Amino acid sequence: MESIQAKTRPAAQAPLAQAPSFQQLAARFRPVFQRIAERSAQRETDRELAYEPVAWLNAERFGALRVPLEHGGLGGSVEQLYDLLIELGEADSNLPQILRAHFGFIERLLAEIDPALHGPWMRLAAEGVIFGNATTELGDGSLKTLQTTLKRDGDAWRLDGDKFYSTGTLYADWISVSAQRLNDDGSSDRVIALVPAEAQGVERVDDWRGFGQRLSASGTTRFRNVRVKPENVLLYVRDQPTPLTAHFQLTHLATLAGIARAIVRDAVAFVRPRKRVYSHGSGDTPREDPLVQQVVGQLASTAFIATSTVQAVARGLGEVDRFRERGEAVPESLLFEVELNTAKAQAGIVDAVLQAGTRLFDIGGASALQGDRQLDRHWRNARTLASHNPTIYKGRVVGEYLLNGTRPTFYWAVGSA
Repeated sequence: MESIQAKTRPAAQAPLAQAPSFQQLAARFRPVFQRIAERSAQRETDRELAYEPVAWLNAERFGALRVPLEHGGLGGSVEQLYDLLIELGEADSNLPQILRAHFGFIERLLAEIDPALHGPWMRLAAEGVIFGNATTELGDGSLKTLQTTLKRDGDAWRLDGDKFYSTGTLYADWISVSAQRLNDDGSSDRVIALVPAEAQGVERVDDWRGFGQRLSASGTTRFRNVRVKPENVLLYVRDQPTPLTAHFQLTHLATLAGIARAIVRDAVAFVRPRKRVYSHGSGDTPREDPLVQQVVGQLASTAFIATSTVQAVARGLGEVDRFRERGEAVPESLLFEVELNTAKAQAGIVDAVLQAGTRLFDIGGASALQGDRQLDRHWRNARTLASHNPTIYKGRVVGEYLLNGTRPTFYWAVGSA
């Protein structure tokens, strides 16, 4: 089991009087992003887990970005969150994925959980607590139920089960666990159990061996007879439209947009100083070769399109959030639109960014393949992110809605039918 290092906690600060502008947030976080970017390739080479970058972000209260002002957070908007996640993904694509469960939990509270229950969890996030994820189970378990269970034990519950793809949980303080609660009357329901990451009976294992996103800690989490207080069990409804699925997917898409921008950054950094040319090339230096210029321009176009697409979907999610802030019911048509636009964005962005990760190597010869440059990490990381929610189903969902009016699936599961 990977040891858990001490985290840097943000210093206690007085609550903000008003939410900061994006310019203020950028001034606050961009120096941290730059610091993260400086060693991103080296961390990849060494497979050095990102404890330090997470602590640097935590010291500036990045995890409190979406926590409302009244709970001591920064009160940032949905649009600001995704703009910053794109920039963080450009610095190191592992970091937005590490924090995806954390921000997803905040959005779940805002969108799906009784506001009367928000206080303790929002305050923890405002104080620097990071929430991890334990949702997906391996094997051929049923699509309809979870193998991870909560069973009654006196005045508390006992949690048992195994999870994989526990992204970010090695870095977390608390874990949001999806479980099947077995009630006293013989019924069961799907719940979220919140447990301290270092509680007795919790084991976090660094066994993620995917070829991309190697530092995301997307491995196994085991729960053995873990005691859970009743107030740490949150019930949510799975049979109605929700913005949450779009939030989770848009974090991946923002990370892909960040990767596209990192490809441009690394292409420019590679080409500018080079002197070696091909005898059958078209310029005295690579930077003067119109064919190389064209490739770099096309890479920049992909980054622009990916960024703009993420921002467009984020505006829709921001509109949903503003209905909530006003205490108004969110129109079902808006939730449909946001979910479908997220699917369209995924179908459009994934192939373009993967192609950019390949075209990057057209700017140079064999020297671009050197392992210490880690230029291949962009394609590997993009391919890994694209596989989390298979793109092949997204175009079909949009087409079925347009042709037959079939509502999109807001919650889906993986398992045996």
